[in-house]
Amino acid sequence: MKGVYSLGAWMPRLASSCWVAPNAAVVGNVVMKENASVWFGATVRGDNKEPIIIGERTNVQDGAVLHADPGVPLTIGNGVTVGHQAMLHGCTIGDNTLIGIGATVLNKSVIGKNCVIGAHCLIPENKSIPEGSLVVGAPGKVVRQLTDEQIEALKEGAEHYVKNSDMFKEALRPLDGADEGDGPRSKL
Repeated sequence: MKGVYSLGAWMPRLASSCWVAPNAAVVGNVVMKENASVWFGATVRGDNKEPIIIGERTNVQDGAVLHADPGVPLTIGNGVTVGHQAMLHGCTIGDNTLIGIGATVLNKSVIGKNCVIGAHCLIPENKSIPEGSLVVGAPGKVVRQLTDEQIEALKEGAEHYVKNSDMFKEALRPLDGADEGDGPRSKL
């Protein structure tokens, strides 16, 4: 699979239903569970003894960066959406949570299940976010609890990415000659 690399003795362990974009990098000590996906330009760098675990039906979107430090693993629960260009470093993310575009969650922080961490939010080291919270700002502050409808929408969002990754597995193909600039052109 393109985009998946061993690093010395560390070998990524991916469920057969996972999808990794061809220009993403999943390196070393990484576990991806059923129907997890890593999208274009994302980096998941497992370069030490602490694993990076990506739960079932979790999507790591374009340009995101995931890393762990020695003694500080990175664990992402099931049904999580990690937004474009988010940065997760040595933290724990609960099930059915959305990490917004450009958000940063740092070492030893714990995000409860059913949370939204807003776009460009900063969760500093050692912070604990209660279950069902909406968090915004830098540093991040809990502004309210999510409604049942909002929590259900988080599940729907993660399921959308499972279906989208299935489509990409089946339909994504490189264009012959695209490197030379002679590929098909839109008529728009």
